[in-house]
Amino acid sequence: MAVAGAIIGAAVGGWMNDRFGRRMAILIADFLFFIGAVVMASAPNPALLIVGRVFVGLGVGMASMTSPLYISEASPAKIRGALVSTNGFLITGGQFLSYLINLAFTNAPGTWRWMLGIAGLPALLQFILMLLLPESPRWLFRKGREEEAKVILRKIYPADDVEKEIQDLKESVEAEIREEGSAKINMMKLLKTKTVRRGLIAGVGLQVFQQFVGINTVMYYSPTIVQLAGFASNKTALLLSLVTAGLNALGSIVSIYFIDRTGRKKLLLISLFGVAISLGLLAGVFHETTSHSPMVSRIQTSHFSNYTCPDYSSATNPGAWDCMKCLKASSPDCGFCASPTDKLLPGACLLSNDTVKDLCHDESRLWYTRGCPSKYGWLALVGLALYIIFFSPGMGTAPWIVNSEIYPLRFRGVCGGIAATANWISNLIVAQSFLSLTEAIGTSWT
Repeated sequence: MAVAGAIIGAAVGGWMNDRFGRRMAILIADFLFFIGAVVMASAPNPALLIVGRVFVGLGVGMASMTSPLYISEASPAKIRGALVSTNGFLITGGQFLSYLINLAFTNAPGTWRWMLGIAGLPALLQFILMLLLPESPRWLFRKGREEEAKVILRKIYPADDVEKEIQDLKESVEAEIREEGSAKINMMKLLKTKTVRRGLIAGVGLQVFQQFVGINTVMYYSPTIVQLAGFASNKTALLLSLVTAGLNALGSIVSIYFIDRTGRKKLLLISLFGVAISLGLLAGVFHETTSHSPMVSRIQTSHFSNYTCPDYSSATNPGAWDCMKCLKASSPDCGFCASPTDKLLPGACLLSNDTVKDLCHDESRLWYTRGCPSKYGWLALVGLALYIIFFSPGMGTAPWIVNSEIYPLRFRGVCGGIAATANWISNLIVAQSFLSLTEAIGTSWT
């Protein structure tokens, strides 16, 4: 529901940016986010919790396309890319920090209320600080408020450069106004204007591919992926997902350094090449894990005689069963209790419930319900780490930077909103299909 709200927020945010300015759009996003956090923390039932999620989503969607736009228009040209990349670093650094904060609240009374409610504090802080910041000078020029824009530009640029910047900005805006005329913006006008149409293909394309290379699968489901690779413990999976979030933040720092030195396109190409190699490695590891999983032992299973998996009991050829076949059993679900001496030796195929899980753990055995024991599990972690290291500096930040730069000023808010909406729709498709795909075609193909 939060992602669905973000789709609407990004779509409305584009229009709001052009109508009321970048600063006002961020203030409204902060207000929505704060309201959402308060509603979630105080929700007496699931319905109100979902309403809070939608509010948060609206704020996130609006901010996701407005922040890079505002930063790029209120920054000196030579450090513009680095500053928009810093926005990416603070998002990924914030995700890492939120993992740690949530970890700290796991033992507090009213656990989830604290986790969700405390998210309102950064929104409130940013709302107050945004009141002290100026509007985008480009937007002010566009609206004919030249004197206000000049005052802001004199604060941004050194005295030697400021007059040239004012002149360049004025000429750029006047040229765009002459070229576009005064007709209202609509979808047909966007698509008929060649520069805008080509910009939208590039901008929307980058945002869609950013999601379709699977980043949010990794961010949302990293504990699940770690378990699919053969790590049984929930706690281990959560701690390893912290590493994923940390590497994502680290990659954003790399982007800050290289984005203005190497250019956007070269960084994107290196990033995509590395992502493809990493996903290839992950697919290979998962194929190996699923095709060489430990066998099911009749002796080990009969040790837990009252809890044998029904599908295994009624199988015509139980000797061919391995761990993966056991985990795929349904109605009811089954789990694999590894051998007590070596997790790679044949184990037991049992009913999957908390009682059986505890029985398995009581005998110092590992209990598997998502993935099977594997000697290659560590290689999956390497693949996951490489994926994040390659993705974050290029595909992680460059699509937002490119979208804040490539459109003519008059169309910048609307086109940025369209691209951000495409990003969130793609995000929703990937997030909703990942677990279903792993069930249908297996982890290596997914």
